[in-house]
Amino acid sequence: MNTLAPDRLKELWHCVERKQLTVEEFYLSQEGLLAEHRRAWERALLLEKDKDLQETCIAELGRYLGCHERVALEEWCRGGVAAVEEEWRENVDRSDRQSVERFYDRSVAYLYDLMWWHTLRDDASPLAYVVALQFAQDHGCQRYLDFGAGVGSGGILFARHGLETVLADISSTLLRFSQWRFAIRNLPVQCIDLKIDRLPSQAFDVITAMDVFEHLYDPVAAVEELWNALKPGGFLIGRFHGEIDEQRPQHIIQDFGPTFQRLQALGGVEVWRDEWLWGHQVFQKT
Repeated sequence: MNTLAPDRLKELWHCVERKQLTVEEFYLSQEGLLAEHRRAWERALLLEKDKDLQETCIAELGRYLGCHERVALEEWCRGGVAAVEEEWRENVDRSDRQSVERFYDRSVAYLYDLMWWHTLRDDASPLAYVVALQFAQDHGCQRYLDFGAGVGSGGILFARHGLETVLADISSTLLRFSQWRFAIRNLPVQCIDLKIDRLPSQAFDVITAMDVFEHLYDPVAAVEELWNALKPGGFLIGRFHGEIDEQRPQHIIQDFGPTFQRLQALGGVEVWRDEWLWGHQVFQKT
């Protein structure tokens, strides 16, 4: 079984503390390890003959939306965070579940925001999907669900590596785009619109919920549904973290105590935690 990147980096830092490695050598190793993960991410998402992930993501959006103004598309992507914030503040009552869920179902700005995020230009945290894939491969997982799948990039990564992939989201806008992205890559996928359908029972070996729970009106109910969807012995991989962020008012959950309590009551056992890079956790269904 391979040592996952966060664990490897933690081990290397201990070598620094024991004077077996210099700080400079550590950061060179970290840079190299993250570069490997970046290449895996890029190989999965790049379209045929493309060499630059940013250009691929912008071109995909333009092709899907029927917009050929490349400069404008990049500006919209770079302004995605601000556009999502504006949409939220203008349209959402965070105390009203229907208002929150309607926002995600209809938002177009999220297409730009998420696609830009997945270029890795501003933030490398999407590479947590590569760590999750390696965990799933190490544990022989075959059927995979990405819950809160967004624009489908994580699912594309898993599908490229042969896992049977299912995407679930509350946003019809994002699901249509994700399904289109799979189709132009000739990758099979099943999409579940959570406004209409429920997740199948005991169907998945591994489920990811990456940067999702802080957006949910009822994360406790969500974790119950995910737990039912896992096969016995299956794994839930997610980041259960949220903090007040003026630029991201859609992060409505900061206290995950009730979610962890429910996981424990359901028999969830934490079997791994990223203690170095992004803080994701893995819970196994016992």
